[in-house]
Amino acid sequence: MKKHFMTSIWMTIVTTLLLGIVYPFVVTGLAQILFPRQANGDLITMNGKIVGSHLIGQPFSSPGYFRSRPSAAGTGYDASNSGGSNLGPTNKMLIDRMNADIQKAQAENPGTPVPMDLVTTSGSGLDPHISPEAAAFQVPRVAHERGISEADVNTLVANHTEGRQLGFLGEPRVNVLELNLDLDTTHPMKK
Repeated sequence: MKKHFMTSIWMTIVTTLLLGIVYPFVVTGLAQILFPRQANGDLITMNGKIVGSHLIGQPFSSPGYFRSRPSAAGTGYDASNSGGSNLGPTNKMLIDRMNADIQKAQAENPGTPVPMDLVTTSGSGLDPHISPEAAAFQVPRVAHERGISEADVNTLVANHTEGRQLGFLGEPRVNVLELNLDLDTTHPMKK
């Protein structure tokens, strides 16, 4: 009995050291060496100031900007409280929120079907991307608000559309923050 007890104590100590200390340091060290930009948050800086991350979405509410997916992470895009809403497809709160989002989107772009990712949250609530269809849906509003042609905005969307990873993984996507920053650089909002 004493032998089994001592074995369990030693196994607890060894596994705690290996899996709780050594392994995290090794993985963190490898990430810093192999993928330093991503391991440090893939931050975007402008004029020496951090404005966001390529990896974490942000909310945009002004009509002159492309809007991200809705977020259920905390109070919205809260990186410390990442997660979906866990509301099922028949949940009244989810249905009411989605219907309100659909009505709001259709008011901005009447007669055009609303892309699903503009009314549904991602699993993490922090998704920085929207589909090219969701970006195209918003082009008329953004072009009108900025006083530029839809062709100019469509060109920016096309320039920021990323293809599938390795040619077959995932779906084409548009990083909303990068697109909005490029909009501000090339076609600033008129004051």
